[in-house]
Amino acid sequence: MSTVQNQGYRHILKYTGIFGGVQGLQLVLGLLRTKLMAILLAPSGMGLASLFQSTSQFLSQATNLGVSMSAVRQLSEDYETSDKALLERSIQTVRGWSLLTALLGLLVALVLGPVLSQTTFDWGNHSLHFVLLGPAVAMIALTGGETAILKATRQLGSLAFIQLLNAVLALLISIPIYYIYGEAGIVPVINLMAFATLLFTARHSLRLYPVRWESLSLHKGSGMLRLGVAFTLAGVVGSGAEMFIRSFLNVTDSLDVVGLYNAGYMITITYAGLVFAAMESDYFPRLSAVNQDIEATNLMVNKQTEVSILMMAPLLTSLIIFLPVLIPLLLSSQFLPIVAMTQVAALAMFFKALTLPVAYITLARGYSFAYLVLESAYYVALVVFVVLGYRHWGIWGTGLAITLAHLAECLIINGYARWRYQYKQSSTVMKYGAVHLLIGLSAYILTMTVDEVAYWLLGGVLIIVSLSFSLWVLNQKRKSSSTSTRL
Repeated sequence: MSTVQNQGYRHILKYTGIFGGVQGLQLVLGLLRTKLMAILLAPSGMGLASLFQSTSQFLSQATNLGVSMSAVRQLSEDYETSDKALLERSIQTVRGWSLLTALLGLLVALVLGPVLSQTTFDWGNHSLHFVLLGPAVAMIALTGGETAILKATRQLGSLAFIQLLNAVLALLISIPIYYIYGEAGIVPVINLMAFATLLFTARHSLRLYPVRWESLSLHKGSGMLRLGVAFTLAGVVGSGAEMFIRSFLNVTDSLDVVGLYNAGYMITITYAGLVFAAMESDYFPRLSAVNQDIEATNLMVNKQTEVSILMMAPLLTSLIIFLPVLIPLLLSSQFLPIVAMTQVAALAMFFKALTLPVAYITLARGYSFAYLVLESAYYVALVVFVVLGYRHWGIWGTGLAITLAHLAECLIINGYARWRYQYKQSSTVMKYGAVHLLIGLSAYILTMTVDEVAYWLLGGVLIIVSLSFSLWVLNQKRKSSSTSTRL
C-alpha cells in the first residue's frame, strides 16, 4: 500500500507541476492580455466581451451533448484494455457525435440569435452578433471531441503544449484586433480563437488516430451519451446561471459593473487554475480507470486533495494580500472597486480545493442524474447569493456570494460522496485544510483591520508561514517517495 501511495504522490506532483507551470505561463500571458484589453476596451467593453463569451459557452454547453467530458470516461476504460481495435471504434464514434453536435450548435445559434439579443440587452439589436457566434460554437464542439481523445490516451505533453500555444495565440490575435476595431472586434476574436484551438488540437490527435470517414458512427456510445446529456444539462444550468448573473448586473446597474464582476471573478479563477489545471487532463482519466474500486478511489481522491490544498493555499494567501497592488498593475485604476470583492472571493478557492477532487467521483462512476442534481444545486445557490449579495452590499457582495456558494457546494459534495460512494476524507486532508483555511481567513481579516506598514509586515508573515508549511509537507512526501523507490 505504501508503494502505491508514494507512486501516486509522485505522479500527482509531477503532472500538477507540469500543468501548473503551463498554467503559470498562461496566467502571465492572460494577465497581459487582460491588461491591454482593459486599456483598449475599458470596463464597458470588458463587460460586452464577457456577455458574448458567456453566451458562446452557453450555446456550446447546450448543444455539445457533453461529449468532451463523457467521452474521456469511455475512452479511458477502452484505453486501459490495450485493445487497439476497440479504442479505434470508440474514437470514430466520438468523432461522429462531435460532428453532429457541431452542426447542431451552428443551427441553434442561427435560430436563437434574435431571442438572445432581446433577453441579454435592453438597447440596440445584436441579433447578428449572436448568429455569428455559431461558427465558434461548432468549432468548440469539434475541439472537445479531439481533446477528449488526447486526455483518454494520456497525451499529456501534447495537451500542455496546446494550452500554452492557445494562450500565446489569444494575445497575438485579440490585441491587434481590439486596437484596430475596438468592441467591434469581440465576435471575430471569439471565432478566430476557436479556429486556432481546433486547428492545433486536431493536428495532434489526427496524427495519432487519423479520421476514418467510413467508420464514423452514431450507433454506439449509449453510456457515453447518457452521461453526456446530463453533463450538457448541467452545463446549460451553469452557463445559464453565468448569463443570468451578468444580465442581472447589466439591467440592474450597467455594463461597467458586469466588467468589474467579470474581472474579479476571472482573477480568482485564473489563480486557482494553476493547481486545478491537471485535474481534468490527468486526474479524471486515472480516476475513471479505477472508478469501481472503493479503496483505490478513496486513496486517489485524498492524495489529489492533499496536493491541491498544499499547492494552492500559498497562492491564494499571497493573492489576498497583494490584490491592492495587483489590480491597478494588471488591469487599471478603474478596476480598484473589485479589490475587496476579489479578496473575499479568493476564500472560495480553499473550499474548491476540498470539493473538486471529490466531485469527479460522480463523473468517473457515470452517475448522470446525480451529477446533474449536484451541479444544479451549486449554480442555484450561486445565483441566489449573488442577487442577494449585490442588492445588499454591491460589488463586494458578489465576492461574498461566490465564497458562500462554494462553501455550500463543499458541504453537499463531500456529504453526498460519503453517503453514496463510501468516500472517507482522510485525517491528513482535514489537517491540511484546517491549517491553510485558518491562515487564509487570517489574511482576509488582516485586509479589514490593519493598514500600511503593519499590513505588509503581518501579511508577509502569513505568506511565509503558508508557503513554509506546504513546502515542508511536500518535501516530506518527496523524500518518502524516493525511499520507497529505492526499496
